Amino acid sequence: MSGILKKMRQHWLLVLVSLGALFMFSVAVGISGAYVLAFTSTEEFCVSCHEMQYNFAEYKGTIHDTNRTGVRAICTDCHVPHEPGPLVLAKIKASKDMFYTYVMPSIDTKEKFEAKRAHMAQSVWRWMKSNDSHTCRSCHRADKMSPDLQSAKAQARHAKGKAEGKTCIECHFGIAHSEPDGPGPTELFSTTGAKPE
Repeated sequence: MSGILKKMRQHWLLVLVSLGALFMFSVAVGISGAYVLAFTSTEEFCVSCHEMQYNFAEYKGTIHDTNRTGVRAICTDCHVPHEPGPLVLAKIKASKDMFYTYVMPSIDTKEKFEAKRAHMAQSVWRWMKSNDSHTCRSCHRADKMSPDLQSAKAQARHAKGKAEGKTCIECHFGIAHSEPDGPGPTELFSTTGAKPE
């Protein structure tokens, strides 16, 4: 070890330049990575694929798109984790979508999309159930909800759901997209559990 330190002292300028270059490279990779994460989290990027136009058309005009306050939820608000680690993992997993979009298109027509709608929805519901509807809760905070401003029916349902340990997606689905044929989350989770795929 002392031999390495001795050589480093002899070539201090080379060591300094190498460390500087490594630092600059790390900064460039960090900035590039942050840009890629930010760019791939925009609504424009999400709906740039032909296949996403079906979902986007359904989303237009829903409460998450247009409402009295003008606060909008875009694709990534609901479908992507918000913490850095899980976000990066989700982006890596989503890279498979490029394969199914460009190499072996599996939902490139409206008919194929409709045929897979239930499977895709159930996959999202399972993911949301497994993380306690975390993406919903990043905007809709239970501790900031005012039951007094909710209808009596909503108050009763929220109290019942809380008592039964339910999460948002078990009752609130088909809000931004058309509900597929087949079992909804309530039936799906009561028969198969909440195991994510």
